[in-house]
Amino acid sequence: MEFFVDSAEVELIKEVNEMGLVDGVTTNPTLIKKAGRDHEETIREISSFIDGPISVETLSEDAEGIIKEAEVFSKWGKNIVIKVVMNAEGMKAVKELSKRGIKTNVTLIFSALQAMIAAKAGATYVSPFVGRLDDIGHVGMEIISDIRDIFDNYSMSTKILVASIRSPQHISEAAIIGADVSTVPPAILKQLLKHPLTDKGIAAFLEDAKAWKQND
Repeated sequence: MEFFVDSAEVELIKEVNEMGLVDGVTTNPTLIKKAGRDHEETIREISSFIDGPISVETLSEDAEGIIKEAEVFSKWGKNIVIKVVMNAEGMKAVKELSKRGIKTNVTLIFSALQAMIAAKAGATYVSPFVGRLDDIGHVGMEIISDIRDIFDNYSMSTKILVASIRSPQHISEAAIIGADVSTVPPAILKQLLKHPLTDKGIAAFLEDAKAWKQND
């Protein structure tokens, strides 16, 4: 499974990238606003040190506007993926962008049927939001399993990018199901390194090392 960092905080992205955990980055207008930086400047800087896909979200509500924005955004780096919302205008744009060879990530997916529609339109990635489904009483990971089955049934090449991840457990379950990518906040990526038994073992090793040095 690939890990994308869900952030526009450049220093945090650099930090987890140095650990070898970053295969790509996803951003959105909310994350850019939270970072307090210029949109284009931020994406260009991320693209300068991340080799994998970087999702940049469009803002227009009609297909024509989405396509125009995509043409501009795609010039901000060598690896830009255009993020498009799941609706009729978005699917028109995805179909056209696919023809033009521009990669797309269809976001705000909340059903397996939406994912199938996006794949048929030519999406490179679909982003089902498991955490938000959990929030309203659904089992978010069920949608990942359903999408995996549908894509495998029909040999669809669109990749499943699991979004709205709230815990390492979401990542573990997505990997077992066979999702292609998890997009994860930096804080949760760091949690993947942790286990209480690992911490306990490290502490014991350090104590033994101190004792060995004292007796040397």
